Amino acid sequence: MDERYHYRFREPYASPEDGGSPPPRYRQETVDGMLVERDLAVPMRDGVRIRVDVYRPDTADIKVPPLIAWSPYGKHSPTKYEYFPGCGVTSKDVSPYAAFEGPDPLYWVPRGYAVINVDPRGTWHSEGSATFLSPEEAQDFYDLIEWAGTQPWSNGKVGLTGVSYLAIAQWRVAELQPPHLAAINPWEGWTDTYREVVRHGGIPETWFWPYLQQFMGFSTVQVEDLIAETAEHPLYDAFWESKAAHPERITVPAFVVASWTDQGMHLRGTIAGFERLGSREKWLDVHGRMKWAYYYADESKQRLQDFFDHFLKGLETGVTSWPRVRLEVRERYFVGKIVEGDDWPLPETRYSKLYLDAGQGTLRPEPSGQTSTFSYHSLGGGPGPHRATFVYTFPDPIEVVGHMKLRLFMSAEDSDDLDVFVGVFKRDTQGNFVYFPHYQIHDDGPVALGWIRASHRELDEAASTEFRPVLSHRRERTVQRGEVVELNIEIWPSGTHFDQGEQLVLVVQGTDINRYPKDVLYARHEESVNRGLHRLHTGGPHDSHLLLPLVAARPSRSTPASSVG
Repeated sequence: MDERYHYRFREPYASPEDGGSPPPRYRQETVDGMLVERDLAVPMRDGVRIRVDVYRPDTADIKVPPLIAWSPYGKHSPTKYEYFPGCGVTSKDVSPYAAFEGPDPLYWVPRGYAVINVDPRGTWHSEGSATFLSPEEAQDFYDLIEWAGTQPWSNGKVGLTGVSYLAIAQWRVAELQPPHLAAINPWEGWTDTYREVVRHGGIPETWFWPYLQQFMGFSTVQVEDLIAETAEHPLYDAFWESKAAHPERITVPAFVVASWTDQGMHLRGTIAGFERLGSREKWLDVHGRMKWAYYYADESKQRLQDFFDHFLKGLETGVTSWPRVRLEVRERYFVGKIVEGDDWPLPETRYSKLYLDAGQGTLRPEPSGQTSTFSYHSLGGGPGPHRATFVYTFPDPIEVVGHMKLRLFMSAEDSDDLDVFVGVFKRDTQGNFVYFPHYQIHDDGPVALGWIRASHRELDEAASTEFRPVLSHRRERTVQRGEVVELNIEIWPSGTHFDQGEQLVLVVQGTDINRYPKDVLYARHEESVNRGLHRLHTGGPHDSHLLLPLVAARPSRSTPASSVG
């Protein structure tokens, strides 16, 4: 263990048996035409053994490429997607051999692949102490790739695929450049744990991050205590740097998939990972659907097979003629069109400012010389407004594709800090809000979201761009009560079509934009610094504006819901 990171460990939340995993016993069997080796013990470089299940064709006369699903959630049984109503996947869509969020052996093995499901170090019945998203975990993954690439049944070309944690782990191991790794498929995986999950804009995330630990806590030994470590590291430091990816070190071919719907989890990091990739051969696909349903959709599996068939088997499948970027520009729920481009951001993007007018509640193309203010209750209580709303009506059809940036000038009389939450919505010509799929399971999502804690407002100048402010999070700078401070807020990427007469609605408030019952999967921010009223200042010296990434509306082939899950 690297002592710079000061790992904390705790007793596991539950035993493997509590999670349905009996004590390990190596066995080999044939099921559904697959040769399956269960509870194989694979040695790591320090002698610790981790457990894997291998699914491969029931024949000895061919060598096949291995696909690895690296995940702490348990190799023995998939999580029931029925636990997440609205996600678009049921047990009928995935065989019982697939690990949660991983490739389905019943699809891949008949097509000439092996699938390896893994219990990483210290999870379930694997030996050692578990760390998560760490350099040590990446080293173990490296060792498993090299093991898989040198087995008698392997063709020596290893591929990686999977959603969420399975994608994050791909970023981390691919940057180490294991010799037998030939292609990766990070399907919606964050690259910066601190900025994208733990502290949105510096505001602590209080529900999903603790919830996640329960699923990573089945073990017979101690596991990393991420909750204690999070409390010990409120700012971005060497500990959080150790849990951030370095995609620029990756050189293997990569098929990267992101979703506009994953605001507050994987979207930002997946696209940033693609942008920073050192790979010469890389492709980005961004959709607007439920992420698990999209991963298991027939069209998606075929595209992924085309990618792996080319880079792991050497077949000509047309992958090299794919457009570098393929994305869905959404019009409404499960309706959009495919747009293709040469890079991200789309090269034809132009950036345009809309200025906030607090007196009128509008967004306008030209700044106002007249100052105005608007106040709202920062915690949503008491009489009067609980949010500030600004509206812009598009005079012509247009597409908003990319990062938005919001600059606000704000003050508070009753607090030395402010938590500010931003939502961007679409409204049709009849005045109705147009909602989109959101956060895996919800159907009332915004176009995009942003967050900031005023004491974290200091920018990382080297990482920031004109359209994407990046906060440094290296120190806290509180504000004087009543002091007007400038806040530059990164609004996560989106891709949305607005027709003539349709409206963009900007919402600014002091609490989460969307609210759901506490037992429902979602990112929440309940450790607020807010007190009393927030005052928003516009006009004159207060250059409060929204920077929009605009792309000319163009015809393209539509994507009905039935074709992409």
